Amino acid sequence: MRYVSTRGRAPEAEFLSILLSGLAPDGGLYLPAHYPLVTAGDLDEWRALDYASLAAQILRRFFTDVPIARLEALCQRTYTAATFGFGRGDSNAREIAPLRWLEPGLALLELSNGPTLAFKDMALQLVGELFEYALARGGTRLNVLGATSGDTGSAAEYALRSRPGINVFMLSPHGRMSEFQRAQMYSLPDANIFNIAVNGTFDQCQDMVKAVFADRGFREHYQIGTVNSINWGRIAAQVVY
Repeated sequence: MRYVSTRGRAPEAEFLSILLSGLAPDGGLYLPAHYPLVTAGDLDEWRALDYASLAAQILRRFFTDVPIARLEALCQRTYTAATFGFGRGDSNAREIAPLRWLEPGLALLELSNGPTLAFKDMALQLVGELFEYALARGGTRLNVLGATSGDTGSAAEYALRSRPGINVFMLSPHGRMSEFQRAQMYSLPDANIFNIAVNGTFDQCQDMVKAVFADRGFREHYQIGTVNSINWGRIAAQVVY
């Protein structure tokens, strides 16, 4: 699978290179050059799979430069009952994203059973594994820069905490998050997590991040990446559920 920039002025690239780079060199977003076809037969085969196996089968169509055995291992390591076991007492943690039936034909999909109780755990826990794999493969480091009003920051930090080769710098608006989310982020003792409280709004935090990513030379020199929604690895992981 090759990826192209929405601005059309960057060379095509494979998944592992765009995973770490964030924006394309021309400032656009990376998207697949084409979308894979899923047949009725594929769906029939997938119905019997557990969540981790289903994730591997879907994502192998997008992450074609990751060997399938490695991708399966990463998914199995990510989607465990221990990691996604924070649901209600009657939830089946082994299902990872269990259905809660409200009435015949109507159900809710539980997506907030991860370590920070935010749906973003579903993708970011896998992104953490993918980052670590890609960095070890290339012998490089990554400085993750992001802005949050709460759930993205805590989910990203819990996914990347203590991972080798990764530092996380997360901007958040001072006094404008819930106490619960602030406690989640600011209580992490991991040496690679840096929380930066900004006297301003979330939009101002986001503007700072955008300014950094607009400076291509600075971004490449300091090997800056992102876990916000511009990262295709996160979007693809969300496709699974």
